[in-house]
Amino acid sequence: MQHDIYNLTKKLNSSNKELTYYSLPELEKQGHNISKMPFSIRILLENALRNFDDFSVTKEHVETILNWTPEQSEKDVAFKPARVLMQDFTGVPAVVDIASLRAEMARKGGDASKINPLIPVDLVIDHSVQVDYFAAQYAYQQNMEEEYKRNRERYTFLKWAQKSFNNFSVVPPGMGICHQVNLEYFSKGAIARDGMVFPDTLVGTDSHTPMVNGIGVVAWGVGGIEAEAAILGQPIYFISPEVIGLKLTGKLPLGSTATDLVLTIANLLRKYGVVGKFVEVFGPGLDNLSVPDRATIGNMSPEFGCTITYFPIDNKTLEYMRGSNRSEEQIKLVEDYCKANMLWRQDEDKIEYTDVVELDISTVMPSVAGPKRPQDKILLKDLKEKFIELEDTSFGRKYIAPADREDAITRWKAEGGSQPVEQPHDPEPDVEIEAKIKNGLKTVWISHGNEKYMLSDGAVAIAAITSCTNTSNPFVMIGAGLVAKKAREHGIDVKPWVKTSLAPGSKVVTDYLEKADLLKDFEALQFHLVGYGCTSCIGNSGPLPPAISRAVEENDLIVTSVLSGNRNFEARIHSQVKMNFLMSPMLVVAFAIAGRVDIDLTTEALSCDRNGKPIYLKDIWPTDDEIHEVMSKVLTPKDFKKNYDEIFEGNDIWQNLEVPEDNLYQWEDDSTYIKEVPFFHNLPDDPKPLKNIEGARALLMLGDSITTDHISPAGAFSEDSAAGKYLISRGVEKKHFNSYGSRRGNDEVMVRGTFANVRIKNQLAQREGGYTKYLPTGEEMTVYDAAQKYIADKTPLIVLTGKEYGSGSSRDWAAKGTILLGVKAVLAESYERIHRSNLIMMGVLPLEYLKGESASFHGLTGNESFSITGIENNLTPSKKIDVIAKTEDGKKIEFKVVARLDSPIEVAYYQNEGILQYVLRQFLKQ
Repeated sequence: MQHDIYNLTKKLNSSNKELTYYSLPELEKQGHNISKMPFSIRILLENALRNFDDFSVTKEHVETILNWTPEQSEKDVAFKPARVLMQDFTGVPAVVDIASLRAEMARKGGDASKINPLIPVDLVIDHSVQVDYFAAQYAYQQNMEEEYKRNRERYTFLKWAQKSFNNFSVVPPGMGICHQVNLEYFSKGAIARDGMVFPDTLVGTDSHTPMVNGIGVVAWGVGGIEAEAAILGQPIYFISPEVIGLKLTGKLPLGSTATDLVLTIANLLRKYGVVGKFVEVFGPGLDNLSVPDRATIGNMSPEFGCTITYFPIDNKTLEYMRGSNRSEEQIKLVEDYCKANMLWRQDEDKIEYTDVVELDISTVMPSVAGPKRPQDKILLKDLKEKFIELEDTSFGRKYIAPADREDAITRWKAEGGSQPVEQPHDPEPDVEIEAKIKNGLKTVWISHGNEKYMLSDGAVAIAAITSCTNTSNPFVMIGAGLVAKKAREHGIDVKPWVKTSLAPGSKVVTDYLEKADLLKDFEALQFHLVGYGCTSCIGNSGPLPPAISRAVEENDLIVTSVLSGNRNFEARIHSQVKMNFLMSPMLVVAFAIAGRVDIDLTTEALSCDRNGKPIYLKDIWPTDDEIHEVMSKVLTPKDFKKNYDEIFEGNDIWQNLEVPEDNLYQWEDDSTYIKEVPFFHNLPDDPKPLKNIEGARALLMLGDSITTDHISPAGAFSEDSAAGKYLISRGVEKKHFNSYGSRRGNDEVMVRGTFANVRIKNQLAQREGGYTKYLPTGEEMTVYDAAQKYIADKTPLIVLTGKEYGSGSSRDWAAKGTILLGVKAVLAESYERIHRSNLIMMGVLPLEYLKGESASFHGLTGNESFSITGIENNLTPSKKIDVIAKTEDGKKIEFKVVARLDSPIEVAYYQNEGILQYVLRQFLKQ
């Protein structure tokens, strides 16, 4: 307790146990106005006080939070989370990094066992299951078997890490999604450790970690490299945050759901501007939201750009903890500690926020979001009109109404129609596709066995109940089951061209759906269980049925997906699906029945029964009372206990995986999944002096809203891509490619996948998707091939881009791939928080135009050569440095930019060429 600089430690008695805590009321007595602070800032303050060591957490860090004011600050705060959460896509490369650090430590004669998690790490394998099989009872089992076939090497590696590392647990495949498991099981609210009690906090290697803000836990998503530093004892440093108060009033109206509420909030706050800020929710409307409702909102924090969306602990929190089988002793500890330490939700009117945004919940209307950004809310009643507009403005298509399509097809067939198209790809033998493209009409007839149906622009190709965002919320899941039940009772079904899937976030969901007798209703509408994982939300939709895939590919159809997820970026859900719409699970079922999105579900019939009677959405939509009645009967703590008592067991395949006992991982030269990273090989003891960037060329020139999916895609890739060609050269067949996400343990695959999204638009290239111009010759080639030529020429590279660069998932490979391509700096109008941080942590310099300036402002074309000076001498946080762009005719364009190194520690990370190099050097000095 020698670091208790304000003499704050007190004793708390809870359930006959005495624990020490750092008392915020004691600070209040000393004259600091803690009651004016937002609850989230109080938690940061407690964290700094408890972790103060006058080295990594200094008195200045503590005083910055202690003197927090609503106005923006440029001062750093330090944060040491209590634990770390990982999923397998980001977890595998993080564990590869730590194993690589161990390898370099051993090569330098150090004690490799020092490289070890210093705080608990929970990794949940949830991102690898793909929807290969669907609409069948065997889908879950078959998808699980395929998952193990594809990922056995990765899973063996993770099981090795579980045995080799201290403080490291792995939840095997098929048990749940990391954020839902975190909400339902891992999150404690308050943690008792080593005789001390303190708030439960964490960072996660997935951007949707703020889901547990809904249960009162301060947590947010970070890149894998930042999480690794936290695991190895480094604080996370960031600018003292502004806190925007979100004041909720009223109650959700009948017919609106928590999904509609979060899509409304995402739209509202993205327009307001909360990137890099904290959001804290308060107001009387909060009393009407359950923890799952709150978690739905917290989950989508990255969609509106904030770091967290915090919900203080209150009676609703305790009610959820009790219902999800937390022990009475734990619930008592949370209540006792929070009430003793000014962390219980009360006296909200005293808090001073940076600003307050208000929303009357009673005004929320049924909504969807899309077609390519989660913040682009569309009222359900306006979706048809919006689709027509998008078809015209985004795709240059003349909209053909469904009735007109039928008329056109009738006329066309009367004129003789067309012959079935040639079938070059080994299609199913009984499939015929007839296509007509005339006068803007995009309609395809598919004959498959005894079925014949028409596919056209606006058709729903994928309907996925997926993602922890909504599958964690029993109200909307049971509501979706009741929609399916009522549809079945009315004799209507999903359309034959819709690929349906049900992928809950935990086994608790299937337990209560079975008890409610609703699983059979889902299955009757082809929503069979396909797995417990992110599936379509992360891009693991699996292939479209061959006939649908051919029809779309050969006729350039604009088909759509509807999903209950949180992300709908271009090409993320499926490379053949051009429009993607987020919505509640209840609406997913409805649109699967309608089979298209160019429909106004509020006025038009979903479908007709066998007698031709039109059935409307209102006919199959359950009342709130119906949903609550079912919930009251089927939700019990016993379901949580049963499933989480066996959470770490896994199936027989997992249990039989044999793993080596070695302290150092034995890398296999022929592995195409797990490879030692090149970042730490022969690391010099001291960092090299900083240098200016001279004679750089632009590798890409990009627009606004470039996401981490654009930079480092997660889904499938073709044999024609640079990554595909590499794997084929290593003897890997196309059917065994798996996905980029699953290959993140191999830098050779991932560097070839960087900037290779099929929808990325590089202004330096004529072709869309992963191409650029090698400027010295003007030749167009893949980004990877061009980068290799520049590396051979010893030409440094930069990327020019616009606003919100790096939005989306917290994807460390978006930064790792960038540095491996030889990119030294990115010049953007603005950055999303996590990606800017990741770039620095990999040694890439994020530069930002001065306010109001841009590439077009300066007349840049991307063909210039660039010199960036002011780096090698006295590089300080937020320093303005000089850029000289020389055009092809010798003209110079000179301007200043801001080096977005926002703190001294970020300067240190950049000087060391990355955070892990910095950490390794610290370990080597011990």
